[in-house]
Amino acid sequence: MPSNGFLKRYIPLLLIFVSCASVSPVGERLSGGGVVSIEAVQPVWWPFAREITGGLDYFEGKVTRPRLEFYVLRVDLSNPESEIIVADGGRPGGNAENHTAGKVAGRSLSVKVSTFVRENNLLAGINALPFDTVSAVEGEPRANIGLVISGGVMLSPPHPVFDALVFYTGGGAAIVTQSEIVSVENVENAVGGFRRVLENGEPVERAAGLNTRHPRSSAGISADGIFLYLVVIDGRRPGSIGATERETALLLRVFGASEGINFDGGGSSALALRYPDGKIRTVNTPVHGGIPGRERAVAGCLGVGIRNKDKKWSTD
Repeated sequence: MPSNGFLKRYIPLLLIFVSCASVSPVGERLSGGGVVSIEAVQPVWWPFAREITGGLDYFEGKVTRPRLEFYVLRVDLSNPESEIIVADGGRPGGNAENHTAGKVAGRSLSVKVSTFVRENNLLAGINALPFDTVSAVEGEPRANIGLVISGGVMLSPPHPVFDALVFYTGGGAAIVTQSEIVSVENVENAVGGFRRVLENGEPVERAAGLNTRHPRSSAGISADGIFLYLVVIDGRRPGSIGATERETALLLRVFGASEGINFDGGGSSALALRYPDGKIRTVNTPVHGGIPGRERAVAGCLGVGIRNKDKKWSTD
């Protein structure tokens, strides 16, 4: 029989694990028993966020071989009510437009994705580019490793080895090599990541021999540039063992993407949404320090909001 010490230590972690994996932002769990392979996934999009007229849809699912659980937000970039928000880390008061606050010796302050969504009055948010150093503590100095442009202001310079997701002032989005970004001209927002995994609808050759599995955060763009896909794939737990870069690309393609980028993953992976009750939760199960449900404090984040800055969210 387990000792009292064992129960005190592990039962709370089990409750966290179960609760994080049993709540959906659109009601009942949608994934059911899962399908046998990535190629068999058929997205069923459910409207998300009653506060705007269309433009946001949600899907979650499971694959049994390999064991993967994933969560996807599809954003209609042509919808005038929705807005892309980028930040390089936490900011006092949650002011996403204050580009000088929250800096310590040229660094940003760490923030959890759920906090980023809450403090910036957003509907959704995902972690983006890699950073240094790693912990679960918010408000610590963080150095972004790569590009961050927010509202036409460059907050973190390009890292030439990596790629970036770019949103242009005249509309449209693209995934480009960060070395191509020499100024903020015609760029409204941008976040770096690691490398492109999907190009012209095909997984990149570079990823073919990479078999390491991790929790993954990624973003994709449809061929017509209308839809943005924000994706998290769980890992490091029995129900979802994590994806390779190629599997991430294949999932992005199934969802409708033609281009895709691999963001920072592992314990940093988090997709946080504003639920119908107004509360912010991660739809996936972050695993920081081996603890399911423990969210890491990251740096650069990508979010989705609405253009009504004075929106008061329902909490009933």
